[in-house]
Amino acid sequence: MPAARRATAKPAAETAEIAGVRLTHPDKVLYPEQGITKRDLAAYYEAVAPAMLPHVADRPITLVRCPTGRRSKCFYQRHAGSGVPASLSRVTVPGLETSGAYLYLRDATGLVSLVQLGVLEIHPWGVRVDEPTRPDRVILDLDPGEGLAFSDVVAAARDVRRELEEAGLVCFVKTTGGKGLHVVAPLTRDHEWPQVKAFARAMANRLGEREPDRFLTRIAKAERVGRIFIDYLRNDATSTAVAPYSSRAREGAPVATPLEWDELRPGLDPAAFNVRTIPDRLKTKGDPWADIARAARPLPRAP
Repeated sequence: MPAARRATAKPAAETAEIAGVRLTHPDKVLYPEQGITKRDLAAYYEAVAPAMLPHVADRPITLVRCPTGRRSKCFYQRHAGSGVPASLSRVTVPGLETSGAYLYLRDATGLVSLVQLGVLEIHPWGVRVDEPTRPDRVILDLDPGEGLAFSDVVAAARDVRRELEEAGLVCFVKTTGGKGLHVVAPLTRDHEWPQVKAFARAMANRLGEREPDRFLTRIAKAERVGRIFIDYLRNDATSTAVAPYSSRAREGAPVATPLEWDELRPGLDPAAFNVRTIPDRLKTKGDPWADIARAARPLPRAP
């Protein structure tokens, strides 16, 4: 009787091409808990590119690179260096010339090329490269301290929205891929960073002074227990916030996800928004931030 034929494993593909980007080692696992590979992440960014590009294209970006996956040692990159593909561009920002050129992308090819670099997070500036000193959005980052539930962050986001809308702005909200929420208001590009930061600080302080047992604006973690830190420091030159639809380098492959305000309920689970689920969500629900640029308003006077 002939010996049984030994089964042989199919060799892993050495390269793949997605959105015109050549991926090496496409079957490398980046998120081991979910088995999400380099190929999977590239396909994710190709799928979400139409919704994501308005928030990341033609903006300076900071990248979180994790060359061998989520569990590897990760590092930040914002400047051009060796090995940066031609699909990424460079911009010099007035007042920051000595820091060197900053990176930005232009299209879906540039977005997917970040996966080839091992990028798991994309953090854009609140400016576009044609006017890199004039912000087009104000961001208040709500970061809950120990002992708070997500329902507390939901309530805080609604309060922040009310304050900003009473000042004359239109507000949008997104999850961060973590425990917090970002409330974002688009601006016409009529002011520079110091004015936008002063407005954000004044709004945050107003909430903190009104309810000091609930909100704080100081960064010290020891003071955050049972309170929500309102981070207005996102509104400054070189400061960033995680991009809408960016993956995060965290267990579960979570995604920073734009929401409709009526979705923001106490029982909402931010972990439900991840690399596996977001493409179908966009197909069925569309992009809640599709009209954000048309909602831009002038920066109000600080309260």
